[in-house]
Amino acid sequence: MDKNNIQDTSAILVCAGNATRMQGQNKILMPLGNTTVIGKSMQALEACDRIVEIIIVARPVDHEAIKQTIEDLKLNKCKTIVSGGNTRQESVTNGLRAVSSETKLVAIHDGARPLVKPEHISSVIKDASVFGGATLGVPVKDTIKVVNDGLIVDTPYRPHLYITQTPQVFKKSIYFEALDFALEHELDFTDDCQLAEAIGCKVCMTTGDYTNIKITTPEDIFIARMLLEKMNKEK
Repeated sequence: MDKNNIQDTSAILVCAGNATRMQGQNKILMPLGNTTVIGKSMQALEACDRIVEIIIVARPVDHEAIKQTIEDLKLNKCKTIVSGGNTRQESVTNGLRAVSSETKLVAIHDGARPLVKPEHISSVIKDASVFGGATLGVPVKDTIKVVNDGLIVDTPYRPHLYITQTPQVFKKSIYFEALDFALEHELDFTDDCQLAEAIGCKVCMTTGDYTNIKITTPEDIFIARMLLEKMNKEK
C-alpha cells in the first residue's frame, strides 16, 4: 500500500477561543455555505485519506451544537469533543489526551480555518512524515517592517517570509517530547511550530494557498463566503 494513503494521523481541531475580536459572535458556529465555519473545517479533515480520527477541542457551551453539526453532515471520523484550556497550548494538550495510541502523527488545525483544502492537508502530512514536522503557509505578499516605538528599525528580506497557517503536523513522539519540554520549563506557545522548534525540530514549510484564511474579525466571514462561492463555481 502507498504509505501516503495509510490512515496514520490524528487531527486535533482547536476551536476553544473566546471570540474577543468577533464582537461577541461565536465565529465557529457562524453560517458558511451549507453548514457552519466549524462544519466546513470538519468536512475538510474528514476528506483527507490519511486522517483516521478527529478530536474537537471546544468550549463546553458549544459541544451540543457541534454534535448536531457532526450528525447533520454525517461525519464518521469525529471521535470525541473535549473542553479547551486557558491557553491554546492547554487546549491542544487536552486534545492530545484523546488521541489513539496507534496513530503516528498529529495534525493540529484551527477550527476557524474552514477553507483549507484536503489535498493541502495531505501534502503537509506527507512532509511531516519525512521531516518530523511541517506546517501549511504561503509567501508574504507585502513588504514587512519591524517597528519599535513607532519607528521602522528593520525591513526583513521578503522572500524569506511566510504567513503561517494550519494544519501544523508533527510526528506524535516529537510533539509529546516538545510538550514535556515546555511544561518542564514553564513555557507557553501560541504556535505549535514554536513548540517543536524549542527542542530543535526542523519544521518544513509546505506551500498551501491564500484561500486558507482564518476567521478572526467580522469582515473575515464575508471574505470566506465570497471565496467559498467562487470555489464552488470552479468545481
